[in-house]
Amino acid sequence: MKSIHPFMLTAFMLVNIAVFAQPKTPDWVSKVGARKFSFKQTNYYANKYGAINDGKTLATNAIQKAIDDCAAKGGGIVSFEAGKYLTGSIFIKKGVNLKIDEGVEILGSQHIKDYPEIDTRVAGIEMKWPAALINILKQDKASISGKGLINAQGKPFWEYYWNLRKEYDPKGLRWIVDYDAKRPRTILVESAKDVVIKDIHVQQAGFWTVQILYSSYVTVDHITIRNNVDGSGPSTDGIDVDSSLWTLIENCDIDCNDDNFCLKAGRDWDGLRVNRPTEYVVIRNCVARKGAGLLTLGSETSGSIRHVWATDLVGYGTGNAINIKSAKTRGGTVEDVYFGNITMHGVGNVIQVNPNWNPAYSYSTLPAGYHPDSIPAHWTKLLTHVEPANKGIPKIQNINVFNVTATGAKKAINAIGFSETILKNFNLSNLKIEAATAGTIDFGQNWTFDRVNITTADQSALKVSNSVSVNP
Repeated sequence: MKSIHPFMLTAFMLVNIAVFAQPKTPDWVSKVGARKFSFKQTNYYANKYGAINDGKTLATNAIQKAIDDCAAKGGGIVSFEAGKYLTGSIFIKKGVNLKIDEGVEILGSQHIKDYPEIDTRVAGIEMKWPAALINILKQDKASISGKGLINAQGKPFWEYYWNLRKEYDPKGLRWIVDYDAKRPRTILVESAKDVVIKDIHVQQAGFWTVQILYSSYVTVDHITIRNNVDGSGPSTDGIDVDSSLWTLIENCDIDCNDDNFCLKAGRDWDGLRVNRPTEYVVIRNCVARKGAGLLTLGSETSGSIRHVWATDLVGYGTGNAINIKSAKTRGGTVEDVYFGNITMHGVGNVIQVNPNWNPAYSYSTLPAGYHPDSIPAHWTKLLTHVEPANKGIPKIQNINVFNVTATGAKKAINAIGFSETILKNFNLSNLKIEAATAGTIDFGQNWTFDRVNITTADQSALKVSNSVSVNP
C-alpha cells in the first residue's frame, strides 16, 4: 500500500470541515517568511577541521572553525560525514547553510559550561543567559537544513530545574525559578533576517526548542520536534516567535511539554520598556501533539501581538487549541488573530482565554529575608512595578475562530476576563465541538456565534456572566 505523507493526511482530515465562512486571506500573508536568496555551493566538511564523529569527543571548536572559514570565504555549506557529533554552542554566520544530513546526529553537550552566556531575552526579560546549542545572532541570509537529528540531550537540565523548584517554591520564589534555572535553548535566531530552518528533526530540548527573537523574514518549514523522548521536560516549548515580524511556520510537527506554537512579546516592566511587537505571523499545515497549546499567544504580551493567520492545523491530545494568556502586569494588546480550519482529537479547552494567568508565576514579590540591594539584576526587573498600574492591563480583542472540529474535548470555551480586561469582539463561526462540558465566558463583549454547535456529555450550556452582547 502506498504510504501517505503526514501533511497530506492532515489535508485529507481537513476536507471534512465544511468551509462556510472563511475570512478573506489578508494581503500581508503572502509577504511573510525569508525572502529569496541562495548559498554558494562550496562545501566545508567539519571533519576536515577536526570534528570527530564518535559522539564523545567535543567538536565545538572544529565545527565553529568550519563555519568561520566558510563565512570568511563568502559563504557556502558546512556539513558533516555520517556519525554523531558532540558539541556546545555554535554560531552560524552570514551566507552559511549548516547542513545536517540524514545519518548525522548533533548531540548537545550536557555541561552548561559549554554554552557561554550572552545578552539575550528569555521568557520576556532581557538578561544574561546561556547561548543556544545552535545560534544565528545578528546575521542575515543563513540557514539550518537537512534531514538529520539534533539531539539536545536535555534531561540533566530538566532535573536541574525540578531540583531548583523544590528549593525555591517553599521560599516564595516560584516567580523567579525559571530565570535562575539557566538551561540552553536548542536553536536561537536573534536580531537576524532572511533565515531558513528546514527539514531537521529535533529532540530533548533542555529548554525552548526554537526561539525567533527580534528578527524578521524567518521561515521554519518541515521540522519535527520530539521533546518527550525518554521523559517529559519542563518548559520545552516547540517554536516561540518573540517580538519578531514577517514569520512563516509551515509543515511542522511538534510534540513537547509546553506551548507548541507560541507567540510572545515581552513581560511586565522590562517588556514594556523594550516595547517590540510580534506581528505578521503565518502558521499553517502543522501538527501539534502533546503540549499546552496548538496556538498560544502570551503570556508575554507587553509589546503586543497582532496580525496572526493560523490555519489548517491538527492537534492530538493538546492541552488547548487556541490559548490566549497574559497578566495584570503585562500590558500590550492581542488582536487581529485568525485561527481556522482546525481539527482537534482530544483537547483540554478548545478556546482558552485568561488575562490573569498563573498568579504564582506571573506576579513577583520579594520574600522576607532578601534585600533589594543584594539581588540579581533580573530579579530587580521582575520586581519593578509597572507605573501607572493601568499600563499593565492587557487588551484582548478582535479574535476570529472559524471552521473548527473538536472531539474528546474537556471544555469547549474557558474565557475568563476581568473588569479591566473585557474580552472584545470574538467572532466564532462553523464550530463543531464535542466536549465533557460547555464552559464559561466571563467579562466578554460583542461575541458573535454563527453555526456554533457544542455537544456536551453533561448536557450543559455555555455560562455567560458580566458580559454585553454575548448570546451563544
